[in-house]
Amino acid sequence: MMWWGHGGWDAGDWLAMSLMMVAVLAAAVALVIWLLRSYRGDSSRPSEHSSAAGKADELLAERFARGEIDEQEFRRERELLHSRPGTG
Repeated sequence: MMWWGHGGWDAGDWLAMSLMMVAVLAAAVALVIWLLRSYRGDSSRPSEHSSAAGKADELLAERFARGEIDEQEFRRERELLHSRPGTG
């Protein structure tokens, strides 16, 4: 009974082991990337203020596309939005 099943691995065992190794390696790489990004802090993320200005630009463009405002008003409001200190 010691050598029952020929005592070796068949193709399915090798495939399962290979897939598990790839999964563990991918998890390790993902963990390292996540740690590096979290270590860097918020400097790589857009600031809350700049994303708010981006949203305002999008809303202004949508209003212009729908015809709610004309080109002159669009340019004036966009210039006003970007001329405020700290808005980027």
